[in-house]
Order: sequence, then C-alpha cells, then structure tokens
Amino acid sequence: MKKVGVLALQGDFEAHSWAVARAGAEPVLARTASDLEDLDGLVIPGGESTTMLKLLNAGGMVEPLIEFGRTRPIFGTCAGAILLAKEVENPQQAGLGAIDISIRRNAYGRQIDSSIREGRFQGSPVEMVFIRAPKISRLGPGVEVLATEGEDPVMVRQGNVMAASFHPELSSDARIHEAFLRAVRAAHTNAVDKT
Repeated sequence: MKKVGVLALQGDFEAHSWAVARAGAEPVLARTASDLEDLDGLVIPGGESTTMLKLLNAGGMVEPLIEFGRTRPIFGTCAGAILLAKEVENPQQAGLGAIDISIRRNAYGRQIDSSIREGRFQGSPVEMVFIRAPKISRLGPGVEVLATEGEDPVMVRQGNVMAASFHPELSSDARIHEAFLRAVRAAHTNAVDKT
C-alpha cells in the first residue's frame, strides 16, 4: 500500500490524518483532483456538507471523486457520508451517489445534542462520537451494515465505498480506520494482481 489521502478542503481533516497514521498508513492531505492520482484510498472527513460540495464543484473534483470511488476505497464520515450518499434529506442536497443509501442530515440533533455513545462494530462495543450527525434512513440492495448504534445502522459499505454517520477519528479506538486500511490493502493487492 502506498498512501491514503484525507480530503483537506474543510472539516476535521487533521484528526483523520492522525487516525490514518495511528492505524498504520501514510496520510496525504488531498486538496486537488491531481492529488488523488497516487492514492490507494481516500477519507472524506466530517465538516459542513453544503460547503464541502461547493468547494468540490469549484475545484472540479466531483467527477474525479466519483471515479476514485469506482476503482479505489473511499470512506466518508458524517458530512463525508452525506456527500457519498445517493439520496440526502433535511434538506435535499446533491451528493456523489457513490453508495446506495438515503441519509438524513442533522438527524441526531443540533450541536448542543452532540454525544458520545457506545455502539457495535463487527459485534464488539466501540465508542462513537456524534456531532450534528446524519442518520442512515435507507439501505439499498448490496449495502452491508458494519456498525450499529441501538437499532440504527451507523457505518455501512457497498463495494469500495464506506460511510459512517459518526466521527471515528475523535475516538482513541483505531479499529474503524484499521478496517478501512484493510479494504485499501485488499483493493491495492487486487489491482497489482491484475497487472
């Protein structure tokens, strides 16, 4: 595996960079479409999804990100999950349509309602930080649930795309980022085997 990028347009990209490094990969801050070229995987952090979408459009990064997710692993958290979703509610918003889910913005409440909760990741307890978090309200065919909080799916995967409604970068538990890095390694190995 070469490098894992963290989209660094807006949001808490530094915390994700530290989490990627802690999980065992070299993080690279990605700010332009050309920054994506040498990456094996990409994290889209939380932040403000409307602002991030405007910055992606202004920088000509929407199509390169969609193409990236077709061929290499991409992981969106909170606002990043909103951007990756096929359908966005509250209010409706365009997204990249990279994963067949519907997601409802700010469904866990406003900033004052932010919380740390215990969820389940692959059957084990895990700390989850929710900050103005979206809720996954619909799962399309082929979408796998990786983590839950209560009965709610909070982390899902479809093909190369993973999305989480919480902030794993704000926890000291590295298992979420480690799972993403395993997906990156597997995709990189498959790509190398095909050449």
